[in-house]
Amino acid sequence: MKTYRFLTTIALGALLISSCGVGGDSGGGGADEKALTWASTGGQFQEDEKKALQEPFTTKTGTKFTNISPAEQAQVRTMVKAGKTIWDLANMSWIYAGAYCGELFEKLDDPALDRSKFPPGTTGDCFVPTYRYANIFSYNADLYPGEKPTTIKDFFDVKRFPGKRVIYDYPKAGLFEAALVADGVAPEQVYPIDLDRAFKKIDTIKDSLVFAPSYGAIQQMMVDKQASMVLTVTARTIVSAQSGANLVPVWDFNTTDIGALVIPKGAPHKALAQQMLAFVTEPAQSIAYAKLTGTAPARPDVDLNSVGYTEQQKKFNAFLPERGRTLEQDKKWWIENTDALVKRWTSWKVG
Repeated sequence: MKTYRFLTTIALGALLISSCGVGGDSGGGGADEKALTWASTGGQFQEDEKKALQEPFTTKTGTKFTNISPAEQAQVRTMVKAGKTIWDLANMSWIYAGAYCGELFEKLDDPALDRSKFPPGTTGDCFVPTYRYANIFSYNADLYPGEKPTTIKDFFDVKRFPGKRVIYDYPKAGLFEAALVADGVAPEQVYPIDLDRAFKKIDTIKDSLVFAPSYGAIQQMMVDKQASMVLTVTARTIVSAQSGANLVPVWDFNTTDIGALVIPKGAPHKALAQQMLAFVTEPAQSIAYAKLTGTAPARPDVDLNSVGYTEQQKKFNAFLPERGRTLEQDKKWWIENTDALVKRWTSWKVG
């Protein structure tokens, strides 16, 4: 089991229970009421969760929600190690749940969480997808009035297409897979990732890369035209376009991934939390959430035409027909290799 200490050394003692309640808005409720504590990212993303997912569950079951942000792995570790877990659900990367399944996160055993309902390779013992998204390559059309980028190779061609390329400062953002495909590797042969070859390809554009510390920073850079190309997640691409960035997606090749709600080990209401997970993936809630965020439902049996996407959301939806090559990020590979890759990534940036 990987230690992932780079993810869990952030003042753990100071984050114990007192901090876990900071930023929460309590739904109230006495001991006899159904209640779930939900940790997520805050901002509009969490507001969309409340509207599309929590409010319908409250209507159906009477469950009250306490919302907390941000949801950080360090806090989960602190609570679990202290034997004082207060979160029932947390919106965070499936990597954590995969790496610490049964140790820091609960295994999902509710029969309603039927893994056959989800695309192959998107589930684990401690997680199922709650929505799907893509890491989308797009460019600012205002900065390329002449020749336009049309393939993933163009992201790595600074001679034909000069300008800064902004990426989220984290290896699992689609860059490594893109580098290999741009270097001639067939998508179905990307995994296991040849890191030496990928780094060599990324080195060719290192001076043109901007490592954004947050998705908000990516949005601002694209709106302000501080970068000409971007590789980032579906929802942030849409928001950037809505905020004024004249973005055009390139559908030659993109990776796809999942969002997940996970249950910290020792959650006070594990059974109810699993009921909530099953509820979240049902068609009605999946459609409502996809319509708000522009992401895709987790289950392939949900018809995308039923979502009611806006034209702008459709423009950046990698799951619609005729959108080029896509590759689901390999969950097992990333769970096993993220720790070492982040260390190498950090050294490479300053080298």
